[in-house]
This record gives sequence, C-alpha cells and structure tokens, in this order.
Amino acid sequence: MGRSLGKTSDTMMGRKIVIRPIAEREASEAYDWYEEREIGLGNRLRHSIKQAIDSVIDRPLTFPVVFGSNVRQAIVQDFPYRIFFSINDESTVIFAIFHTSRNPMIWRGRID
Repeated sequence: MGRSLGKTSDTMMGRKIVIRPIAEREASEAYDWYEEREIGLGNRLRHSIKQAIDSVIDRPLTFPVVFGSNVRQAIVQDFPYRIFFSINDESTVIFAIFHTSRNPMIWRGRID
C-alpha cells in the first residue's frame, strides 16, 4: 500500500503465505485513494487489511468458502473490501484485495 503488506513469503503455522502482486497493487491503490480523501484514512485501511490477513494466517479454515470453490474470503473491517485466498498443502495464497462493488468475475479469473 505504497508500502508492502509485509507477509509475503513468510512461513506461518507451517504454511507459506503468498500475496500476489496484483493484490498488493489493489491494496496500494486503495490506500492512495483513501489517503487522498482524508489524511490518515489510508493508514486505517492498511491496518484493517493487515488485521484481516493476520486472521487468515492464524485461522484460514474458519473463513467461508465462496461459491462452492476452494476460494475463501475474509472481510476487511470498516471498509468495503474482501480478501480472497486459497489454501493448499504448502501455502495460503492471497490473490485479491477487492472492493465489494467491483465485478466478482475479475477476481475469479485469477484463480489457478
């Protein structure tokens, strides 16, 4: 978000966390947009995103599955964003930090 989210490639609970560059870019663009509206609001967004990512790292299986796929979503507190991620044996992959008003087919096209 102008700055890295800081969790990429860390090993947490035996599973690597990977934040795809496009998700980093979405977070950065959102940070800039909110910060332009009100100084400090971008930092509040960044904090909320980091809290959501920490929750994903700590308890990934507690988040709901989206549309019967292997994709899960976490809600970003106080902002209209969702974090979409998938879990496999080696890693948790965050592939979208997505504004809820956007067309969901965009993030669905990123699923491997």
